[in-house]
Amino acid sequence: MARGAREITLRFLAAPTDAGYSGTVGGGRVLEWIDKAGYAAAAGWSGTYSVTAYVGNVRFTRPVDVGDLVEATARVIHTGTTSMHILVTVSAGNPRDGHLRPTTDCIMVFVAVDEHGTPTPVPQLVPEDDHDWEWQESAVKRIALRTEIAAAMAAQTYSDAGTAPRVVLRFLAAPTDVNWGGKVHGGIVMRWIDEAAHVLATEWTGSASNVAVYAGGVRFYRPLRIGHLVEVEARLLLTGTSSMHISVHVRSGDPATGELDLTTHSLIVFVPLDADGSAVAARPWTPVSDEDVALHEHALQLVTMRNHVDAERHIP
Repeated sequence: MARGAREITLRFLAAPTDAGYSGTVGGGRVLEWIDKAGYAAAAGWSGTYSVTAYVGNVRFTRPVDVGDLVEATARVIHTGTTSMHILVTVSAGNPRDGHLRPTTDCIMVFVAVDEHGTPTPVPQLVPEDDHDWEWQESAVKRIALRTEIAAAMAAQTYSDAGTAPRVVLRFLAAPTDVNWGGKVHGGIVMRWIDEAAHVLATEWTGSASNVAVYAGGVRFYRPLRIGHLVEVEARLLLTGTSSMHISVHVRSGDPATGELDLTTHSLIVFVPLDADGSAVAARPWTPVSDEDVALHEHALQLVTMRNHVDAERHIP
């Protein structure tokens, strides 16, 4: 990728170690690929280290099989003063016939930072053709929707007054989780989000045959450092006909003090599968406390907002 190029494609084979519990590649691994491709595009465009600020509306439309040839393409479609909005698409297929089909797409926001971690200006993107203008229009329209979704998520209360099923994973951020800036990279954090949600979905359904079909509202508030104590809490908000809507908070801090700060918040949707890989009815959950009811209504509100995002899509 040349300096200042607006698009990059990563190509590789999906390995057996990428498989999730359903046998196909896990959603968390796909989120890692998305983050890596997005980072490569952001760093190439800005010429400096860049951090993941937001990932929105990731829809997993079809599974990626182990052994598939994978293409993760990231394209800069809009720039702010220090931010870069990047469209990432993932396609996969059998390498013997070379026919790759779309599996996932999303828009990511990266912020360029200097050696002190301070946001720094990026070159401004100038659309060159109709596709560029359509991509930029889509990114700009999503800014207001993203702000609305983030405000709705931040306004909610998550406390012990809630009776919803929940799972908490706790561990230390390992040196193998490090990114090019010396901190835990966003793709690893998104994989943790997927894993915690999967544990909760498995406990709720009594089966490990659950897959992520959507992840969104992934907002990164502060960096997570190697050696930090990490706490990933997943809480069930809503069950649909064949879906489980799960809110996940990631907190981290110095294990010597035990004080943890919120680093990332996301919503992820899982569906249970039968032996043939088809979606089946989800075990229903009924809110009990006032907090349960409020979060249940919040999840319904987010569904409406996500549908609005899809209606506003102008990505060719």
